[in-house]
Order: sequence, then structure tokens, then C-alpha cells
Amino acid sequence: MNKGQAKLKGASFAHSTIYAALLASWAADWSTGRTIFGWGHGLGWFVMCGLALTALRRGLIPLYVAVCVAVIGAVGPFVGSIAFIHAERVKKRGIVQGSWQ
Repeated sequence: MNKGQAKLKGASFAHSTIYAALLASWAADWSTGRTIFGWGHGLGWFVMCGLALTALRRGLIPLYVAVCVAVIGAVGPFVGSIAFIHAERVKKRGIVQGSWQ
């Protein structure tokens, strides 16, 4: 994993953490937390979309990871974080990129 991939993976995990805090704020009925973490999740999603598209154009991540981060990440950023873990494991095993085997 190069520096660009590591930074994007870290940003994805940070976004997932913010989303988890948003869910916890919602469950606890904490309106200030919902506001803070809601804005964090919303702005974080826009940033993650831009980063994912840039990384895809540079060939740093496969298309399915970019889709998981940018599209599915709006409602569940955990999927993007899991996609990074999956992509790392695929690369370590030497499986052809884009294969779901």
C-alpha cells in the first residue's frame, strides 16, 4: 500500500468513526451531537467522494472501492472502510484486481 492509499484508507476510517458517533448521538437523543456529527458526516462524504474519484483516476484504488466509498458511503461509510480491507487482502493474495473470488 502506498502513501496515497494509506491516507485515503485513514480518511475512510475517520469518516466511519464520525458516522458511528452520529448514530450514537441519534440513539442517545443528543441533539448537539447529531448536529456536529451530522455536519461532519455530510462534509466528510463530499470530501471522500472527491478523494475517491482522484484516487481512482490516478489508479490508486479499484473501481469497486471508489463506488463503495463515494456512492454507498453516503448512507453507510463502513462499507467503504471494509472495501479497503478487502482490496488489501486481494492484493496480498495476488488475485486479479476486480475479482470477487
